[in-house]
Amino acid sequence: MSTDHQQARAALGARMRELRDESGLSGRALAARLGWTQSKISKLENGRQTPTMADVRAWAEGVGRPDATAELQGRLRTVETQYRSWRRQLAGGYLPVQEAHAAQARRTGVRRSFDPTLVPGLLQTADYARGVLSRYTRVHPSISDVDAAVAARIERQQVLKDRKRSFHFLVWEGALVSRLCPPAAHADQLERLVRWLVPGHVRLGVIPFEAPLNVPAGVGFSIHDDVLVITESWHAEMWLDDPADVALHCRAWNALAAGAVYGPEAHRVIVRAARTLPGNH
Repeated sequence: MSTDHQQARAALGARMRELRDESGLSGRALAARLGWTQSKISKLENGRQTPTMADVRAWAEGVGRPDATAELQGRLRTVETQYRSWRRQLAGGYLPVQEAHAAQARRTGVRRSFDPTLVPGLLQTADYARGVLSRYTRVHPSISDVDAAVAARIERQQVLKDRKRSFHFLVWEGALVSRLCPPAAHADQLERLVRWLVPGHVRLGVIPFEAPLNVPAGVGFSIHDDVLVITESWHAEMWLDDPADVALHCRAWNALAAGAVYGPEAHRVIVRAARTLPGNH
């Protein structure tokens, strides 16, 4: 967990404790009023647990300050902008996550992204997306709404039709050969990518294995209007809006982009990846 996230959560907890102190309620009394355990009160106030939106609303009402709900929820959004635990996000299934990304896509005018292991979500076919999302259930086995999430991901791709927006995707060749769906679906996915090799408001660059790299490939990320970066690890997704964090990812993207090929050269790399599939040698 990042230091920035810890500090933001601690600040939220301190404000919640301040509101409780002002109400004259003890932690035990507030816990009884809300039907919570006293340990939850303590963890929230000491920044050891991230509350939900419902939690901060109940807190404001419990201490007799419903007018503080908006403030607390605003502080919570700041915490969640930086660090979003997959365990918490996926508690409601894949669909809400896809909807959150769809909302961000509608807010973004210029998007740049880098993907080292997967075809970008906005460029995925339904069968490829199903293969990817179903494999994540091995890490998060409680998820059962893969089909709904696939449908939402495909619907999100409508944003690509808006020529007022700009998209620049960088894909590492490893993403093209990673086996995340049946061979036929994989072949269809590679064929689908070819359509995006024609110059336009959507630009696709491929970084071949043999390309000299200015920086290690690292993890995938997307940059939105140069003010927000979305990246992830196995345990969390980070939405980073600190200018220094955004600038760092912009430097990484520029360094990676220097090794990308486009048009016919990118087509040759995609064909090379297709030849690795069974029956295509």
